[in-house]
Amino acid sequence: MSTAYVIVTLVAAAMVGFSAVSVFLRAKWVVGPLADYGVPRSWWPWLGAAKAAGAVGLAAGVFVPVLGVIAAICLVLYFAGAMITVLLARFWAHVSAPLLYVAPVVASLVLAS
Repeated sequence: MSTAYVIVTLVAAAMVGFSAVSVFLRAKWVVGPLADYGVPRSWWPWLGAAKAAGAVGLAAGVFVPVLGVIAAICLVLYFAGAMITVLLARFWAHVSAPLLYVAPVVASLVLAS
């Protein structure tokens, strides 16, 4: 395991964890767009929980690499769904938001192999 993997993975976990906490706290800059995209309010806690679980899985991957790989794959799928949701809602300028969060997750996945 390389130092780069550990740093990138922990940064990715922190970013995704921050995103999860932002959903749980109903940060206006997060839940406003979710409402605009048509994501039902009842889904928000589940989406936050999925991100939180992914963040914990990434961090655990530093100690148990297979957990980090599984978490990274799940987060890539999660953020792919987020990008599809943004595109279907036709908020073209918002596509960069999921990309911002998925980039370090993908980097972690690449460095894990």
